[in-house]
Amino acid sequence: MHWADVLADELIKKGKKHVLATGITPSGPIHIGNMREVLTTDAVYRSLVEKGAKAEFIYIADDFDHLRKVYPYLPKSYEKYVGIPICDIPCPCGNHKSYADHYLEPFLNSLKKIGINPRVYRASEMYKNGKYSDAIQTALENTNNIRKIIETISKRELPKHWIPFNVRCEKCGRITSTKPVLYEFPNVEYKCDCGHEGSVDIREGGAGKLPWRIDWPARWKMLGVTFEPFGKDLGTVGGARQTGEKIVKDIYGYSPPNYAVYEFILLKGKGAMHSSKGTALSSEEMLNMTPPEVLRFLIMKNQPNKHIVFDPGFGLLSLVDEYDQNERVYFGEEEKTRGMKDLDKTYELSQPYEIPEKIPYQVPYRHLVTIVQIGKNWSGMKKILLRTGQIPKDLSDSDENHLKQRADHVKYWLECFAPDTARFEVKKNMPDMQLSNNQKKVLLSLVERLGTIHWEPKDIHNAIYDSSEMEKIPIKTTFKTIYQVILGQEKGPRAGYFLSNLDKSFVLNRFKEAVK
Repeated sequence: MHWADVLADELIKKGKKHVLATGITPSGPIHIGNMREVLTTDAVYRSLVEKGAKAEFIYIADDFDHLRKVYPYLPKSYEKYVGIPICDIPCPCGNHKSYADHYLEPFLNSLKKIGINPRVYRASEMYKNGKYSDAIQTALENTNNIRKIIETISKRELPKHWIPFNVRCEKCGRITSTKPVLYEFPNVEYKCDCGHEGSVDIREGGAGKLPWRIDWPARWKMLGVTFEPFGKDLGTVGGARQTGEKIVKDIYGYSPPNYAVYEFILLKGKGAMHSSKGTALSSEEMLNMTPPEVLRFLIMKNQPNKHIVFDPGFGLLSLVDEYDQNERVYFGEEEKTRGMKDLDKTYELSQPYEIPEKIPYQVPYRHLVTIVQIGKNWSGMKKILLRTGQIPKDLSDSDENHLKQRADHVKYWLECFAPDTARFEVKKNMPDMQLSNNQKKVLLSLVERLGTIHWEPKDIHNAIYDSSEMEKIPIKTTFKTIYQVILGQEKGPRAGYFLSNLDKSFVLNRFKEAVK
């Protein structure tokens, strides 16, 4: 049974109505590590709906959180905004309503691309319109009990005059530099490091916010949340999940929601993704270089508690190959192999919107990498695909659009993430170089052999080996020569397939020119 069905069945045992939540602070580029939380929630949501349960999927943008520091991707001028809620900080590019929107809008657009349409809550609006007022009052009335819970479970001592509410300074706007002096409902008197002293009415929206360890359980109760996954960092002994469970039960009188602990997605060679350290791949970037169903597949095929190492280089090509193989097995065009678990469910959960009625036309991603660099645009690529018989003349519009979109993803990958060894350019003119006598001999032999064969990868491959053997020239030298005269470099894509995508007369003429 797929892990999403297991989690859904556990929820259904508690009832047929559920609210599934996920939330992220849009303080920087929202990366695919964050996307794992959203996709995990979406998988459980879809399984619940499929099983006949009534489910709602909500997303909380924690945009009332403060800017913690000036991250590497921000100008130094943002130092003056540290400690201020990100919803009230100017947009870095000037094209969005706020700093938070600068990062939130691209992420919400990415969600649409991968087939997720949650109900979006903005924490800033919830605080400013008074939705948190009762939760704030309840927390302040139970200050001593909450202090005891946090100190007992987390094993850390809170400041002497601590209260479960961070006042927002009315002068500097920060929520990190104020210290409470006195609380008498409904007012909190405070002093701020900026020198300001004042008093706020907790009933007024935006007067401050609950600390994270209280904010999280408060909104479970407020929004009726019954399921929310979280990263393993929050699930440690003494962590926010453990204190949250106690606070929501003892202070807010609500049962803690079910959950799934998910492992991090690691970026190959860099470790866990952190936007603040510049070691992250944004969801937008991922969806530019690979089809949305492949990003979903990456999450759906792995148990949440299994860490994922993502390689945006050649590893991406292997990931797409794996997805395509699963698709062929799903539609009965290939036999299932060992290790393919919950294949049908994984494939279905990988689809952004609708499950295809028939298998979309496939051209291997690795082949597209070669064709994109030869054909340049879709028109040129289509001519190659038709000439080489890789697509039929009666290819449907939907299949053509599918391949065209994949070609666009490949272009982005080549421009931004492909290793140098994957890139090449077919030179319009013969590169300026000196060839040895042996290299010229093997090219002459190739001209003779290639001129008489069918222009197909296997036949070209055999002809290359035959010429190399006949002239007693190392095969490595032969391949090197081919790449030098066509690409101006010593290495390139698989020669048989590569040459088959070029016009035969072009290849023969280039070889002839090289031996003059």
